[in-house]
Amino acid sequence: MVGLVLTIANITGGILLGLATLDKWDGESNFFNKIANSLAPFQTVIGGVLVILPLITFWNNLIFNIVSILGGILLLTHVFGKVPALETTLRKLSDQLMPFKAIIGIALLVIGILRIF
Repeated sequence: MVGLVLTIANITGGILLGLATLDKWDGESNFFNKIANSLAPFQTVIGGVLVILPLITFWNNLIFNIVSILGGILLLTHVFGKVPALETTLRKLSDQLMPFKAIIGIALLVIGILRIF
């Protein structure tokens, strides 16, 4: 059950983070923009799942879990102000990861698809 939820979170998080690249591949149909608009209200939940569930199963598929945690941190950037004790550390980490946002998003999407099989 945890694996299924993590797979769904990887795919949806990958779409949200990799939207700029996916939109270029999409062309005129705006398919990924429509999906991202419907997923945007759930960004915090998806980010939370991408941080918490990989920690539960950390040693299984270690590389996949590290990428999931990094994607979750990027999705939770807007929430870091509500955690004053960790705010500066989490913001620094998020700022360092921001140039790799699209790469991490596409990696999450690929990991999600690979976990299906």
